[in-house]
Amino acid sequence: MECGNLLPLWYSEPWNQRVSSVSDDIGSRTPCTKAVTGSRTPRRRPVADHAALMAHNNKHIGHDVVIVGGGVIGLSIARSLALRGVNDICLLERGSLGTEASFAAAGMLAPQAEANSRDNLFELLCQSRDLYPNFADALKEETGVDIELDTTGTLYLAFNEEDQREIDERYEWQTNAGLPVEKLTSADAQMIEPCIAAKTAGALRFPLDIQVENRRLISALANSIAQLGVHVLTGINVETVQTTNSRVTGVVTSRGSIPCSAAIIAAGAWTSFINSTIKVEPVRGQIICLTAKPQLTRHVIYSPRGYIVPRQDGRLLAGSTSELVGFAKEVTVGGMSTILQNAVEIAPAISALSVSDSWAGLRPKAADGLPVLGPCGEIDGLIYATGHYRNGILLAPITGELIAQTIVEGNAPTELAPFSPDRFSAVGVS
Repeated sequence: MECGNLLPLWYSEPWNQRVSSVSDDIGSRTPCTKAVTGSRTPRRRPVADHAALMAHNNKHIGHDVVIVGGGVIGLSIARSLALRGVNDICLLERGSLGTEASFAAAGMLAPQAEANSRDNLFELLCQSRDLYPNFADALKEETGVDIELDTTGTLYLAFNEEDQREIDERYEWQTNAGLPVEKLTSADAQMIEPCIAAKTAGALRFPLDIQVENRRLISALANSIAQLGVHVLTGINVETVQTTNSRVTGVVTSRGSIPCSAAIIAAGAWTSFINSTIKVEPVRGQIICLTAKPQLTRHVIYSPRGYIVPRQDGRLLAGSTSELVGFAKEVTVGGMSTILQNAVEIAPAISALSVSDSWAGLRPKAADGLPVLGPCGEIDGLIYATGHYRNGILLAPITGELIAQTIVEGNAPTELAPFSPDRFSAVGVS
């Protein structure tokens, strides 16, 4: 993996950067160099050069914790550690903070709408979703940034017999489990959201499944860790973790070694470049951004084939795709066609809206589809927080808390056991 440059970032306003084109150099050494262009960029201090890196290393002989990866997961962990009193934290990011999957996400916090059964992952997703109201309030108090947590709820529509069987089964198991879910007739659903298609056969409403503006979340977290004194180093590639006698001693970067007592790998789709034993592959997801003023819908609305997500500023996001195409992040005609077809099925009025933007991101998916969370049993001080796949934004609060608890208390919480990296025999470091 490639992982971040050495410069502290300070985001003085919510991030409104547009990632409009990406050039991936899939060469023999680094398959993840990217260029970000757009009409607005975050205000920041100048990028540190090699001399600045050397000055950093001379000043800091070692760090308590190095976090590899500056997406929503790495940022959340850094904040949680700092709030627990860990003073010397260094976060390394291969590009700029939060410009990969975290930036490309749609921000749904909808574990119930997407779950077919109750398992360990579902429980963790729901716990993290339920942390969001306090998480949002705390970030606003710390930074002044409103992450636009919208608690209107989520609708899930059925359009044919197969769709109806799916929502009936979801309603049955969630009702039996005592979870809040409402079953709606077509007329009920159209009364709640008049924009939905007349051919809607039925729907479920999930009152606790909500959404957040993920780009504002990244801005808030970046501001928070800056205020908490976390060292943020961007534009530098992390190549491996150094160990001595099965204990972490540092990380090797493209500009030299950085000593540390603990290394947290939160590198998303680039995890396997650091440790090839942990198989995390990129899965491309494309999104189309539409302009809907006045707003077309208040709820997040799903079907089995797609979703639409309203934003407070009049944008309407439509998604998405799941494509195994390596590190290619192009938006394709085929992807856009599929997304728009599924969005118009949900709300036919979408066909009259204008397209204002589109983008693609790389979701990090582990070999078994579950996140990789917790300490490596064979290497003291090596901890993973990666492979969140489609749930990085949703799992950010609880991942931050549980990984910070692991570091501070020296033991992994029981919630992490099903997601342990040891299920992959995670060695692969030098």
